[in-house]
Amino acid sequence: MADNKEPPPLFDNVDIDKNEEMLDDDDEDIFASAIMEQNPLSNSYNGVSSVQAELPKLSLHDVPESNSYSTLTSPVASSEPINSPLGNLTNDNTDLQEVPINNDDKSISNIKESDSLEEVPTETTDILLKITVTEPQKMGDGMGAYMAYTVKTKTNMPIFKKRVFSVSRRFSDFLGLHDKLVEKYLRSGRIIPPAPEKSVIGMTKIKMSGDKNQEQNSSSTEFVERRRAALERYLNRTALHPVLGVDPDFREFLEAEMDLPRASRTSALSGAGMMRLFNKVGETVNKITYKMDESDSWFEEKTLQIDSLDTQLRSLHGAVEALTYQRRELANCTGATAKSIAVLGHGEVGVSLGRALAQLAETLEKVEVVNRAQSNCDLYQFGEMLRDYVSLIAAIKDVFHERVKVYQIWQHAQMMLNKKRELRARMEQAGRGDKTSQAAIEVIEWESKVERGQEEFDNISQMIKKEIERFEVLRVDDFKKQLIEYLETMLQHQNQLVKHWESFLPEARAVA
Repeated sequence: MADNKEPPPLFDNVDIDKNEEMLDDDDEDIFASAIMEQNPLSNSYNGVSSVQAELPKLSLHDVPESNSYSTLTSPVASSEPINSPLGNLTNDNTDLQEVPINNDDKSISNIKESDSLEEVPTETTDILLKITVTEPQKMGDGMGAYMAYTVKTKTNMPIFKKRVFSVSRRFSDFLGLHDKLVEKYLRSGRIIPPAPEKSVIGMTKIKMSGDKNQEQNSSSTEFVERRRAALERYLNRTALHPVLGVDPDFREFLEAEMDLPRASRTSALSGAGMMRLFNKVGETVNKITYKMDESDSWFEEKTLQIDSLDTQLRSLHGAVEALTYQRRELANCTGATAKSIAVLGHGEVGVSLGRALAQLAETLEKVEVVNRAQSNCDLYQFGEMLRDYVSLIAAIKDVFHERVKVYQIWQHAQMMLNKKRELRARMEQAGRGDKTSQAAIEVIEWESKVERGQEEFDNISQMIKKEIERFEVLRVDDFKKQLIEYLETMLQHQNQLVKHWESFLPEARAVA
């Protein structure tokens, strides 16, 4: 790891306005650690199976070290049997033991539910918030069917009514939660973790899948597992945030036992969905045509870094997806070869040669299993991590664009103030006393709007810097840990392949 280089920031998702639903170049070292004086955060941002979010002070910078999340997803448990594509690679979903809370600490219970909430001060050193998404179940039949997930939470935070609880949520509930957080916090400069994007094709396969088509069911199973894992990562990223993690809407999502109001705005084919599509087109045009005169070199440098990192990660993600596909094809071809050799061994007259062929077929079957496990590892441990970071970069771009929009409002107010002042001057020169007083009132109103616009622009700029600083520390530490885990797993698979072929070597020599 090139620890001496300053890394570009990370994260992404597609353009999101605060009333919209999230849809989904340089050669800098993306693995370099951030040059900061803060202790690196070891809370991983890509946890899937069991995630332990430790927020000691729930502040923006002071987060203690803890075990990183694993990107390997847990097996799918469902009333309708869905086999996890990870096979034996999934981690054990072990329970966390609750840590006693200091009863003298009342700071968390006094959290203000306001948008300006900066930090949650507390003397408690072990705050746990573990969220898992399990048991995806298909509800209903035909095109009216949908997937429901069980969201299980384990915590010792006093702001929650219970220590362990679970609720059932459908996919639109997750998107509805994301919309609420975007509406409340994006304008203030908060980076909102991206929710998984909608997939009309994937859900159509789920709705139309049946027991007769095994290939289609296998594809649907992988789609469900990937979405389940992405939803779990989304909730745990949100829980790690010192402000979003204690938001009343987020707490209601986790512990309200009744069904949440239907988030109709999340439907892609609804009227609201079409309006969001038109708004996104307008936002895209605005991003292209409007260039802000940037006076802060920090934002100029970060914008270039983010664009470069976005290009690098998208390229790497495409390469990993190709690697996953090729390794799966290798596993399929290896399995087909094993079957053919087994048939050939049965028809062989020579006993020693027949036994060797049978042994070779058995070895190839073991190799097929290892290759398939490695392809799952490529996808879930490395590929999904890269996909998440591409989405996080989009979320960063969204908040940067929100700053540009605040700047536009401020400059528009300044332009209108200049016009009102010119109008007042003309009225005074013309001796129109009745019009002069009205123009003076309008000047005062626009002066107030200019002041508010400048204050809002300064506040969002300052907040974005804090958010980027926090995410850089999280990203560098998490990316290193996940990459090391991926490489260790790859070495284990290669060692297994060596052992399989070494066990076959004596049989091959006996034939020779």
